[in-house]
Amino acid sequence: MKTRFIPFIALFGLVACSFAGETNDGSVVAINADDIRADASSLNGWQYVSSGQPDTEVLLLAKNAGFTTVVDLRGESEDRGFDEAAEVSALGMSYVTLPIANADDVTFENAAAFDKILAAAEGPVLVHCASGNRVGALFALREKMSGASNDDALAAGKAAGLTSLEPVVLERLQEK
Repeated sequence: MKTRFIPFIALFGLVACSFAGETNDGSVVAINADDIRADASSLNGWQYVSSGQPDTEVLLLAKNAGFTTVVDLRGESEDRGFDEAAEVSALGMSYVTLPIANADDVTFENAAAFDKILAAAEGPVLVHCASGNRVGALFALREKMSGASNDDALAAGKAAGLTSLEPVVLERLQEK
């Protein structure tokens, strides 16, 4: 009879530990959707998580980890494979789009709009594009707008998933 309670105790302990150490320091981490599926606890403790296109399972894991908002940076014509807005809404999270369709959209103006979206969120935020590259680009510009050096802004962008847009980001950073 007592052995029936062991799974519940273990689950309670896992849930309690998974929310320990939650921060609001504005840091961001890029996490691959496969890593989220393999270990949903990788979402815990982060205010902002960057990823490539999430699927319905990843959205559910994000919801269960306490995320309140999903920010989609994909262009309007990009196929997500499902009705992401409807799925996010059905899970009770907020869905916000800021289309960053190409390198021309990696601007300080869009970074300022992105910053307002993040500031308005009432809990942890999952931010995505197709790969995390555009997410990283906007995080880099956002850091620069907050007074970071070019090197620190670029490092923040890389932590958020910046890859092939690095030359564009470097060019924008030189503008400020």
